[in-house]
Amino acid sequence: MSDDSHAGQIIILNGAPRSGKSSIARAIQEEFEGPWINLGVDTYNAMTPKRYLPGIGLRPGGERPDLEELVPFLYAALYESIAIHAGLGLNVVADLCHHDSYSQPLGILGDCARRLEGFPVLFVGVKCPVETIMRRREIAEEGRETLYLRATEETPVPEPVQRWQDEVHRPGLYDMEVDTSVLTALECAEAIRHQLDLGIPEPSVFERLANGKMTGSG
Repeated sequence: MSDDSHAGQIIILNGAPRSGKSSIARAIQEEFEGPWINLGVDTYNAMTPKRYLPGIGLRPGGERPDLEELVPFLYAALYESIAIHAGLGLNVVADLCHHDSYSQPLGILGDCARRLEGFPVLFVGVKCPVETIMRRREIAEEGRETLYLRATEETPVPEPVQRWQDEVHRPGLYDMEVDTSVLTALECAEAIRHQLDLGIPEPSVFERLANGKMTGSG
């Protein structure tokens, strides 16, 4: 249990790949006061051995059951690290892609929430229409080889991309949401700052998740 008066603020950004999470995290680091440490999926996967990738970025659908046994431990270690940073008074922003669509449910989000009990956590849903995500993917992949599936006339949204869109926002409980198709990363960061100024709703979503209250829209 942390002493809130000395703990750093924690912001968890949750959304599909290419939804704009990392851009919001950078804006928070650049614009908010004090040190904000980014402990998101890209940072963590950079530390993960190549043979265990995509690590915590394992996409929905149960495609790599050989990796699933490791994923809960990777998330647990990441969230324990977030807790240590915040416990030392450092602010943390983590851009992640939480889902529970593995070959069998793993209950990772609830476990992660319990590891941050007592800390001030703002859980932000980063929304973005799949059409915008597809445009961003095309721009990012233009002119280079890619391992990712491309859109075709017959399949404008590849099935793995649609799975992310369907599964990443379950159970759909957030303290606030932002839509990166209508707001810039800086505007999203400012909306998050405004919510922090108003205060995190009580009980916070992470408090509810830690207590097993997982119902919601999504």
